[in-house]
Amino acid sequence: MKRAFKYRFYPTDAQAAEPFRTFGCVRKVYDLALETRADAWADSRQRLGYGQTSAMLTSGKQTAEPACLGDVSSVPLQQTLRHLQAAFTRFWGNRSKYPRSKSKRKSRASAESTRSAFRYQEGRLRLAKTAAPLDVVWSRPMPDGAQPTTVTVSRDGAGRWFVSLLCEDVPGPVPDTGAVVGLDVGLTALVTLSTGEEVADPGRGRGERERLARAQRALSRKKEGSRNRAKAPTRVARVHARIADRRRDHLHTLTTRLVRENQTLVVEDLAVRNMLRNRRVARAVGDAAWRELRTMLEYKAAWYGRELITVDRWFPSSKACSVCWAMTGAMLHVRERTCEGCGTVHDRDENAAVNLLAAGLAVTACGAGVRPQRESSSRSGRSVVKQEGPHARVGIPSGQGDEVKP
Repeated sequence: MKRAFKYRFYPTDAQAAEPFRTFGCVRKVYDLALETRADAWADSRQRLGYGQTSAMLTSGKQTAEPACLGDVSSVPLQQTLRHLQAAFTRFWGNRSKYPRSKSKRKSRASAESTRSAFRYQEGRLRLAKTAAPLDVVWSRPMPDGAQPTTVTVSRDGAGRWFVSLLCEDVPGPVPDTGAVVGLDVGLTALVTLSTGEEVADPGRGRGERERLARAQRALSRKKEGSRNRAKAPTRVARVHARIADRRRDHLHTLTTRLVRENQTLVVEDLAVRNMLRNRRVARAVGDAAWRELRTMLEYKAAWYGRELITVDRWFPSSKACSVCWAMTGAMLHVRERTCEGCGTVHDRDENAAVNLLAAGLAVTACGAGVRPQRESSSRSGRSVVKQEGPHARVGIPSGQGDEVKP
């Protein structure tokens, strides 16, 4: 499989000048191609492709207006046209919105090069039109004998330079453990396991919020057009980068441990986009990064041969008692409740994780889905109990809650 290895590097002033020019040319070519394709469709309903825009780029380099495009490597310019073509393909397939133009302030500053525009040999990386190799900090080893197919140079808002090398890699074998675990994500604890373990979220510390608030207030006080005003956004971006790096490192550590220790993982399919529309919890949900957590679990489970089961969002994991499956209408702020049916005292998140695990085991055992259906049977032909009424059983055989409970 192909994996990207990202490293930080520290360019000299001469080395930084070339990527800066390339970033500007990439944005210019992307916007010009997007405008040309939009005009062609509006005027004559003609759908241009990569071939036509590539030919226009070649002929356009001879004119006076975009003559600066000849000063940079042509490979990143061709790559951005391929990216635009991919964006239109997703748009035509109803998988994304219409492509937008690139902004110097808001768009990510990056340029992608293929093998003809860089040279990698013995841990030394040299880009086209640069005299010396980049000063890369090789924070982790590359795969033995790896030869990158593409190299992406980028610069974030905090002024940090990164290089990402895409190459073939085969993850090392991981022994089968046979362990299964249910995962319930939340705001009080980032993840609660069916084993009772709670993992806190380190990305929402009070100190980081105060530091970010001070930097944003300082930015708002700076005079428009002054040099201090130009420096202030970088300070804000550095605080954001620190928070994001801390959160990402924690998620990588957590997901790698969970995937290595467990053969089967069960998670819930949450409507994160809808939750972000609620102004009361939007910031907390965004800081928790549930979507990024699930994405990491998905590709790491594929790497190491693990099974990741996703339970439908309508499964009553928090409302059902994990012992007797009696339902309750407890509000979200009630973190601990006593079951009216059997008298068991439950922690809300741990009880949800145990119920998710039970649903996942039901899927593994008999293949029945846990998505509630209005019809009497699912598309696969297996009967599914409706999720209606106070004593609904979804994915769990009626009257056999103790048998499937882990």
